[in-house]
Amino acid sequence: MKKVLIATEKPFSKQASDGIKELLQEKGHEVQVLEKYTDVNQLYEAVADVNAMIVRSDLVTKEVIAHAPNLEIVVRAGAGYDNIDLEAATQKEIVVENTPGQNSNAVAELVFGMLVMYIRKFYDGSTGTELMGKKLGIQGFGAVGRCVARIAKGFGMDVYALDTYVSEGFCEKAGVHYVTDVNDLYKTCQIISLHIPANSETVKSINYALLSKMPKNAILINTARAEVVDEEGLVEMFQNREDFGYIADVAPKNKDLIAEKFPKRFFFTPKKCGAQTSEANNNAGLAAAVQINNFFESGDKKYQVNP
Repeated sequence: MKKVLIATEKPFSKQASDGIKELLQEKGHEVQVLEKYTDVNQLYEAVADVNAMIVRSDLVTKEVIAHAPNLEIVVRAGAGYDNIDLEAATQKEIVVENTPGQNSNAVAELVFGMLVMYIRKFYDGSTGTELMGKKLGIQGFGAVGRCVARIAKGFGMDVYALDTYVSEGFCEKAGVHYVTDVNDLYKTCQIISLHIPANSETVKSINYALLSKMPKNAILINTARAEVVDEEGLVEMFQNREDFGYIADVAPKNKDLIAEKFPKRFFFTPKKCGAQTSEANNNAGLAAAVQINNFFESGDKKYQVNP
């Protein structure tokens, strides 16, 4: 029997939480729950004797790992995993996994919920525009990007995708144009949707030089990570291109400046909510439980993200 901690500052829904517990307990594991904690010391105490953790956006730092001598696996219920110190985990031979694809449709639907609201002028009664026939560029054609493409085609959009990890044939089967050069993507598409991780190659990579290549009435949508957009370049784009708009589920640090100087040309959710649907909440949590069961039962590491 292993001890599994569900550590969620922002808790799972009751349905998801109950389902996670049931799946783990069916395999004989003991389940401990830490929800809505307000002090990292509570987390330090909770991890002291656990063998596995399920987290959402909770920070699993080097210090947290140091307080968990028995920890063998951490599963992030979601796609992104930059809230976990992968280097520290690897040094302690702890497996880190994510649950790719479980939140994808929820994030993709948010992309279009925000986009339609923006192009219809926040429903203020003034004349907006339509999506049909517009060129949409998807940077990062993973699970979320593919859901975005599916919805975009329903709107009658012309879809382009760039991702070094997918082939031209894969994109063709998805009914989208395959792009190999990021500059071409931005030159071609009036609307760009970001679905890339934050890493050494991507942080601040969406800069003014790239954004300025976009056609008239450009819109950038970011439901990925705030860090991939260069904030100084973003302000420069706002200043030099009155036709530019920015929509994000991850507000930049300079959001107050943007709100003051460029009203009605942006929208930021009050907190990250791309995966905040009951379906995504349930899917990601249950997937995390299944992955922990598989790890302890057979050593399965299919979704491992650290070396």
